[in-house]
Amino acid sequence: MRKRWWMVVSAVILSLSLFSGVLAKGPSEEKKNKKLELGVEVLLKEQKHLIKGKRVGLITNPTGVDQRLNSVVDLLYNDPDVELVALYGPEHGVRGSAQAGEYVPFYIDEKTGLPVYSLYGPTKKPTPEMLKGVDVLLFDIQDVGTRFYTYIYTMAYAMQAAKENNIPFIVLDRPNPLGGTKVEGPVLDPKYSSFVGMYPIPLRHGMTVGELALLFNEEFGIGADVTVVKMKGWKRSMYYDDTRLQWVLPSPNMPTLDTALVYPGAALIEGTNVSEGRGTTKPFELIGAPFIDSIELAEKLNALHLPGVVFRPASFTPTFSKHSGKLTHGIQIHVTNRDAFKPVETGLSIVKTIHDLYPDQFAFSKENSQGISFFDQLIGNGWVRQAIEDGISVDEMKQKWEKDVEAFMKIRKQYLLY
Repeated sequence: MRKRWWMVVSAVILSLSLFSGVLAKGPSEEKKNKKLELGVEVLLKEQKHLIKGKRVGLITNPTGVDQRLNSVVDLLYNDPDVELVALYGPEHGVRGSAQAGEYVPFYIDEKTGLPVYSLYGPTKKPTPEMLKGVDVLLFDIQDVGTRFYTYIYTMAYAMQAAKENNIPFIVLDRPNPLGGTKVEGPVLDPKYSSFVGMYPIPLRHGMTVGELALLFNEEFGIGADVTVVKMKGWKRSMYYDDTRLQWVLPSPNMPTLDTALVYPGAALIEGTNVSEGRGTTKPFELIGAPFIDSIELAEKLNALHLPGVVFRPASFTPTFSKHSGKLTHGIQIHVTNRDAFKPVETGLSIVKTIHDLYPDQFAFSKENSQGISFFDQLIGNGWVRQAIEDGISVDEMKQKWEKDVEAFMKIRKQYLLY
């Protein structure tokens, strides 16, 4: 009886200690989270003078939130010191309701009654009519750290329009989800400039949107009146989950940080007839086509011993996009060490391996009238596609682009804010 009583007491003591440990851990985690302040939070807390008494135009999407997930639209609209007069949406729209490539026409926002202008489709740069009555333009959108993610070019076009219309441009900075230390991939050849790559930067650039705004403005001749409201507490070594911020989908096919990690390389698959996993729950992590032998492909890729990644045979049926409704075979990318993982090298290795294994079925996207394919636009040049077709190794390709990356790093250094 005494033994049983002591066991009960011990269990209670253990439970209380565990509970107190949880309580002790909770505030410290909360405190850790509070150390980081987003650009929008710094603006409203310390730098509201930048917009106070001015008519504000806001370029944003669902990622424009504070740490409590309050929309920047609502924060500004409900602030008595701020007059929000217009909203502008990038690809996928202000509310994020459109799929990739889908045009969102002009409409009136139901919640605020504000006009919403689309900056994706026929009009990528705000027109003077769109900017009428705007004293200052704000940009608050979460990027994913990859050159061909289009939001940074929405920003660039808006900066051009701001310059042309003598409107100050303010970037509310946010973390680069992939951190700010690693840079990888070919620097874009200006001959291949498009909306999936306007300026000569590497595929994985390791910069925040604020830093990119400064670089674009100075290095590529925009010349706008640009102010970056810096974050507080962000370090370049941080991945997004190190920030303790909630992940809000930057776009419909960017559901998790895992997606963003593989995206700089896996999205190159979009320039081929192989599915990049759109229409599945693991876009860009699942890669395949009906003609692929999943076991064969996984074995070939794993034999390359690429750093920080393994490949699992996988089959899936996309619900939309390439091979919709068809049983598709391929691989799932599993990142095992994100610090060692090289997404661009991995993505090119996948493309090259599928090309080499299935030369009769694999195809790059068709060339346009200038002889440029969508793959070329994504990779930012024409020589990589040619190298794959000529049997050149990925290691040789890397050696070719590394000199350009080194030159970019020297330029990049001037614009780093953290």
